[in-house]
Amino acid sequence: MAAGFRFRDFVPDESPEKGFDSLFKIFMQLVTITSGDVGEALSWLSQLDKQYGLTEGEYGIGNFIEDLKTKGYIDENEQERGAFKITPKTEQGIRKSALEEIFGKLKKSNTGNHRTPHTGQGDEQSTDMREFRFGDSLDQISMTESIRNAQLNHGLTDEFMLAEGDLEVRENEHKSQTSTVLMIDISHSMILYGEDRITPAKKVAMALAELVKQKYPKDFLDVIVFGNDAWEIKVKDLPYLEVGPYHTNTVAGLELAMDLLRKRKTANKQIFMITDGKPTCLKEGNGYYKNSFGLDRKVVNKTLNLAAAARRLKIPITTFMIASDPYLQQFVNEFTEVNQGKAYFSGLKGLGHLIFEDYKKNRRKSL
Repeated sequence: MAAGFRFRDFVPDESPEKGFDSLFKIFMQLVTITSGDVGEALSWLSQLDKQYGLTEGEYGIGNFIEDLKTKGYIDENEQERGAFKITPKTEQGIRKSALEEIFGKLKKSNTGNHRTPHTGQGDEQSTDMREFRFGDSLDQISMTESIRNAQLNHGLTDEFMLAEGDLEVRENEHKSQTSTVLMIDISHSMILYGEDRITPAKKVAMALAELVKQKYPKDFLDVIVFGNDAWEIKVKDLPYLEVGPYHTNTVAGLELAMDLLRKRKTANKQIFMITDGKPTCLKEGNGYYKNSFGLDRKVVNKTLNLAAAARRLKIPITTFMIASDPYLQQFVNEFTEVNQGKAYFSGLKGLGHLIFEDYKKNRRKSL
C-alpha cells in the first residue's frame, strides 16, 4: 500500500469538554475584566453557565471553585469572610494568557537579548547570510548552504569540489539592552462611551511584561499609570488596575517616565504611552489645574515642552492613541513632531500587535 495522506472534511466537536480547563479559560478573562474581583468573576461565570450551559450534571460551578482552591489559584480572603482572592499563581497565569492571546505562543529564547543592526563577533546568530570573507570564523560557515552552492556551481560529479566562492556564512549580531516605560492612561474616559478601554490596555501591559520576562530578561520594563497624578505600579499589580475619577495629567506621567529612564544605564531608552484623550490636568502646588473643554494651551504647552526635553535626552515617545477625534489626532501629531517619535491611531483590537511590533523594531536600532 502506498504511503501518503488522507484528507476528509473537518467536523467540529459538537460536545466540547465542559470540565475545569474550559471554565478556567473563561474565568481568567473574567477576573481580568473585574480587576481581580473573584466574587464578581464567579458571579458572571454562573450567569454565563445559566445562559449557555457551560457545565454538565457531573461537574458544576461548585466543583470548579473547589478545584480553583485545591490547585492554588484562589485563597480565602482574610479580610472578608466567605470571599476569595487570586493568588500570585493566578497573576502569572493571567499574564501568560494575555501573552498567548495577543502575541501568540512565543518560544522562549535561550539568551533572550535584543539584536542591533550592527554585525560582528557577537554570540547570537541571525538569519542573514552572506559570502565568506577573510577573517570569518569556521563556526559561522553554514555547511548546508555552502554544500548546496558547490553542487549548483560545479555539478554532481564523482569528485566533490568546494571552493571559497561557494562558502556562505551566517551573520552574528551584537546584543543590546533596552529600557522601556509603559504609560497607561487611567482617566475616567477609559470606561466612558460604552467602551471598556482599560481592559485591553491592561492585557497589553501584562503581555509585554511577560514577553520581556521570557524573551528579553536583561531588558528593563517599568509600568506607570497617570490620571490626576502619576505613579509606578508593579507588574503583579496589573490585574487589579482600575480606572479612577481622574482627569489626564500627561505631564506628570512623562515626568515620572523620564525620571525612571534617567536612572537606567542602557543606551536604548523609550516611552510607550497608551491614551484615549487629551491632556486636561496639571499639578499646581497642593491643587490641580483642570480643563476638560477643548485643548487648553496652558496644559498643551507644558506637555509639548516635555516632549522636546525627552528628545534632547534621546528618549523617543511612541503614542498609541485609541481615539479618533480629528482635533486630538492633530495634537498627537504636533506632540510626535516635537519629540521626533511615532504615533499610532489604533482601535483596541490591534493595539497589542502594534506595541509588540514597535518594541521589536526599536530594539533593532540604537535609539
